[in-house]
Formats: sequence, structure tokens, C-alpha cells
Amino acid sequence: MSVLKRLNDPQLGREMIKKVKEQAAQLAGHLGRAVALMEVCGTHTMAISSTGLRSLLAGLVELRSGPGCPVCVTAAGDIEQMIALARMPGVTVATFGDMVRVPGVLSSLERERAGGARVQIVYSPVDAVALARDKPDQEVIFLGMGFETTAPMVALSINQANNLRLTNFSVYSVHKLVPPVMRALLGAGEVKVDGLILPGHVCAITGSEAFAFIGEEYGIPAVVTGFTPVDILDALHILLNKIQTGDNRVVNGYRWVVRDDGNLQAQSAIKNCFYLGDAIWRGFGVVNGSGLLIGEKFAHYDAMRKFTAERLDDAAEPQGCRCGELLRGLISPGDCPMFGHPCTPASPVGPCMVSSEGACAAYYHYR
Repeated sequence: MSVLKRLNDPQLGREMIKKVKEQAAQLAGHLGRAVALMEVCGTHTMAISSTGLRSLLAGLVELRSGPGCPVCVTAAGDIEQMIALARMPGVTVATFGDMVRVPGVLSSLERERAGGARVQIVYSPVDAVALARDKPDQEVIFLGMGFETTAPMVALSINQANNLRLTNFSVYSVHKLVPPVMRALLGAGEVKVDGLILPGHVCAITGSEAFAFIGEEYGIPAVVTGFTPVDILDALHILLNKIQTGDNRVVNGYRWVVRDDGNLQAQSAIKNCFYLGDAIWRGFGVVNGSGLLIGEKFAHYDAMRKFTAERLDDAAEPQGCRCGELLRGLISPGDCPMFGHPCTPASPVGPCMVSSEGACAAYYHYR
């Protein structure tokens, strides 16, 4: 089993797997069905798939993917706006690699680059600032997408650009916050889950207390955890035990990284640069208070104000794509008739097949 190969102590792994399977079998027998758990984060989806945990627990635990892939939840209208920005003369669009291949209605950033547009893949927003500094004749627009984990670095890059007095740098911010979308997901009542696996890296910024409402308001236990097989197995053990005992409190199972109140310095950097606003999520529509918008203090670095009048919120989703339902936990990748053909990593129809954190990509590579 690949999960054992990823462990420093295979014997410990066998014992943990045995314990989790026994718990799951007992609970599934009591429920009369498999235990339904959701891994919110796309990195967890990849880790669960690559280690074989999903197939190992098949029939006992149904692991569903949630809205934790930032590329996947970027709205179709924002993709179209990004493509429009790349087409502007004298503009260089800087972005992370996954975003380049996300298909729009008729094009993508990758296709625009092949057609002559300046689309630069960067590994950090600081790289985009350096690009603007070194190319003063070019307008450099960084596509700022991601969750609480990437927002502090983008905020610092805007501060850096301001300190350098750059006038040719801006950010198109589609940053989103995870707690509001989880409230929207659970409040809609569409998906029924027995427990949640929460993203350790997001909680490292927000703190585990930011998700306490899940147990308090919706009566669902949740565990914050990391991304190694041991982390995930331990989270499953805790979750199954909580479901059995009826304890719905959120547990911080990643205390060596996550504090209850989070990273206060990172939170301060976000507040200094951004303000809360509504955001459009693929599959969810508008989620109130879930977006990070660039504040007045740095308005001159807001690409939305600098180059565009309004977002293209009503752009069509790719025909036949069911990424929106997947992100809400309503289906698995195999339920989409396009999965595997015609939608593949080489020729993706939707973003969940593109991103390195996308559920469709995870299932395709590790099924």
C-alpha cells in the first residue's frame, strides 16, 4: 500500500490503518451506510488520492472533495477578465502556473500567450514586483488568487511596490476566505456530511477558532490537520471517534503549526491592504463577505480600478462541466460524463482537471 511507503514507521502505519478501518466499520454498521466526510482542501484531496487512502477505506468512508482549490473556485467571469487583461497592449500578466491553463469560454491565458500576449509564470507575487521594477515600460498585472495562505504575501508585495514607488504594477485580486464559503456550503443544506477535515495551512493564518462555528451552528465535528499520511490518519481517527460520541467541537490536530488565534502578523498584513467584500465563487455564486478587495490606501495598485470598469460576472461556464457541483460536494469526479473523455489533464474542460489541487486531476492521476 502506497500509504505505508510514505511513512517512516510502517508498523505504526499498519496500526493506525487497522484502528481507523475498525472504527469506520463499526460506525458504518451503526449508520447503515458509509461514513461521509469532506476534505475541504485540495491539497488534502491530492494527498488522500496519492497515498491510496481513498481506495483503502472504500465502502466504509466516503471522502468527498470541497471548495478548497483556489484555482477551481475562481469564477468564470474572473477568468474572462484575466484573459481580457492579457490582451491589452503593453501589459504583462503575471500569474501562478495552474491559472494559465484554466479554460475560459473561447480561450485561456495559455492560448493568449501562444498568440503573442505577455503572460509570465511566477512563483511568488514578489517576483511580479521585480518584473515591474525591471521592465518600467511594461504594465505588470499580478493575478492575485488564493485563500488566506497567499493573501499575506500579496499584501506585502503591494507594500513593497509602494515603497519602490512603482507606477507600473497592479494586482487583480480574486482572493477568497474559507470560513464564509463553509458557512454558505453548510447553510445551503445540499450536502450531508458527518465530519470535516479542515486545511492546516489556512488555519495557520486564521486560527482554528475561525471554524468553531461549524460545530456550534451545524453540529458537525471537524479536525484541523496537516498533509502527511500520519496527519490524515490521525484526523480520521479523531473524527470517527467524535461522530461516535456525538462531540461536535472543532479540534486543532495540528498544534505544532496552528494556533487557536492564528498568525496575528499575517492577519495584520491582510487587514492593512484589503477589506472584506462579496466574492463570486464557481459553483456557489456570490458569497457575502468572502472576498479580499484592495483598500483605498493602495487603490492605485488595484488592477480592477486601473483597467476595468466592472467584473464580467455573468460569463458562461464551460458547456457540460460539473465542477461547480463537485466543489459543493454533491458529486465525485466519476459522476461527470466528461471525466476522462473528453476532459483530461492534457485537454481540460474545467478547472478541477487543471489545478494541481483539483479533485478531477487527483482522481485522474491516482484512480
